[in-house]
Amino acid sequence: MTDGPGSGPGSGAAGRPDGGALAATMTGFARTLRAAGVGADHERTRGLLDALAHLDVTDRAAVYWAGRLTLCAGPDDLPRYDRCFAAYFGGHRATTARAAVTSVTRHLAARDDPDAAERDGGATARPPRPPPPARRGAAPPRRGPAHRGRARRGAPHAGPCWPGPAPGRRRSRRFEPAHRGVLDQRRTVREALRKGEVARLRRRRHATRPRPVELFVDVSGSMAPYAETLLRFAHALVRSEPRATRVYSVGTRLTPITAELRHRDPGTALNEASKAIPDWSGGTRLGEELKEYLARFSARGAIVVIASDGWERGDPALLGAQLARLSRQAYRMIWVNPHKGYEDYQPLTGGMRAALPYLDDLVAGHSLAAFERLSERLAHA
Repeated sequence: MTDGPGSGPGSGAAGRPDGGALAATMTGFARTLRAAGVGADHERTRGLLDALAHLDVTDRAAVYWAGRLTLCAGPDDLPRYDRCFAAYFGGHRATTARAAVTSVTRHLAARDDPDAAERDGGATARPPRPPPPARRGAAPPRRGPAHRGRARRGAPHAGPCWPGPAPGRRRSRRFEPAHRGVLDQRRTVREALRKGEVARLRRRRHATRPRPVELFVDVSGSMAPYAETLLRFAHALVRSEPRATRVYSVGTRLTPITAELRHRDPGTALNEASKAIPDWSGGTRLGEELKEYLARFSARGAIVVIASDGWERGDPALLGAQLARLSRQAYRMIWVNPHKGYEDYQPLTGGMRAALPYLDDLVAGHSLAAFERLSERLAHA
């Protein structure tokens, strides 16, 4: 594979190109995808390069499926990916996608490369032809939830397409009929009066309801590569338990975005949430925002999830004091840090050092597997 939009994965000379040329080519391809509306951020691009390290990069089909499984975040990205692949590696001019690009993706694309849109769309050449499947005679893979789960586990930096994570449940004060439990005297007597005799002893038990979840998503500049993934996770959580989940964006101000994330369509939900967030790529003043949250809302009995890298621009002592207040209300405190997934990570920032004494869990948030483990923690809390 040669470095440039006019070359195809299978058209180069025999042999594997050097790593620098391969990285430059695929990074340019990722920029083209971002300009077209595909959320091919740095983490997904790194996942593609990791996958290509184990494949024959001169095989057009292998490169096509590796990029499709690692760079696409959902079914809406597939038509854009096919057009961009044909344009970048086939020389055909890409056409504009019909689906609207979400404001979140536009924001990330503009931040990564403002001139990417101007470079997209090279000279016209032969019409695009979709690459063949990886095996001769094999049908393209089906994009069902089970297949996407297996594909994302094989590609750790791919975009999320998980079903809604269900939080754990807690005992309610209300009762419900049950085969086992305490005697329900009222129902037993009422039935005996209706039938004239005590035919059966009725029993009851405490009902259960979802445990509340308070989710804070950091949208500061240092968290921009992970913002869309975190908002997609928040959307899945809100859709699974609309009444038990509240979501806030945190940066330089506290913004409730639960109502915007209740839309059924993920693209619409992310678009509405991005419009409601006024402080994209600013700083992080989590201490002041938690103080405002505690003055307006309550986390009593809830699972509090804070998704941030801990780069606090405010006073770390204020953050520690507010987390101490919050921990006394919350049932469990979970901090999601994308850098926790790397082996050499150490919580040395002022925000993380102030938060550690009050956390029940410090978990990673850099891949789909990490979010699956977070879902399991919420389900078993």
